[in-house]
Amino acid sequence: MKEITIISGKGGTGKTSITAALATCAKELTLCDSDVDAPDLHLIMQPEILTAYDFEGNWVAKIDQELCTNCGICAEYCRFDAISPDKDKHWEIHPFKCEGCRLCERICPSSAIKSKRSSQNSWFISHTRTGIMTHAKMGPGEENSGKLVTLVRQKAREVAIKGRSKYLLTDGPPGTGCATIASITGTDAALVVMEPSLSSLHDADRVFELVKGFKIPAFALLNKYDLHPELSQHIETFLQKSHVQLLGKIPFEEGMVEAMIEGKSIHEYDPYSRAAHTIASIWEKLCRIPA
Repeated sequence: MKEITIISGKGGTGKTSITAALATCAKELTLCDSDVDAPDLHLIMQPEILTAYDFEGNWVAKIDQELCTNCGICAEYCRFDAISPDKDKHWEIHPFKCEGCRLCERICPSSAIKSKRSSQNSWFISHTRTGIMTHAKMGPGEENSGKLVTLVRQKAREVAIKGRSKYLLTDGPPGTGCATIASITGTDAALVVMEPSLSSLHDADRVFELVKGFKIPAFALLNKYDLHPELSQHIETFLQKSHVQLLGKIPFEEGMVEAMIEGKSIHEYDPYSRAAHTIASIWEKLCRIPA
């Protein structure tokens, strides 16, 4: 089995639309959406959830007002300013400020503070029209996205091996944070989606450095290249100097947007379009990359 992870330096490059298009080009495929902070592959793939599981997030502390003596020790020692008095002058912990260090629980003289794991996170195994897909959803302000990404990818591998899939296609998050690191660790190849903008070039440069640090083969795809031909040429020169292979250039087409609105990939919406033809060619090149 070969795992290919699609990432980008910044959001809005078209990464998820291209992942969906690649998925509809492939056969014997398992899908994984590891962008757990802001997942959107499900909007196109419309998965039917087969099983759902809870994922325990960060520790969150809460004060039992019946036991609290209002001594204020917890607020004095909290370094995140997460504890303050409410309108009735009782101490309360703000969950979005609490970092889960649990110091307040340990030092409370009346044992009025208890911590528990957040249960706002879930992950899923679903059925899509291209095969099985693993994905997740985190609650607002939740932590441990890297751990959830690792879990979702691990389950995707298990599903792929059990189903004897030839390919595991992962839609990774943008940027270079811990979720991206967890998405590319151990993958066979990383495809970085770029667009003709200076911000995309700047951020992609950082992504390539990250991928190379893990000794993972990195490839590039230039989306909407004809919106700024001069900058696109500049990006191609940058890729050549960086020894990164450009697998293809996708033209801007309104059909890509219309396909998303319809909940389809470009291959399902307009299989004879230039974009669909280019993406199919890119998939053929990805298939030839050694595992």
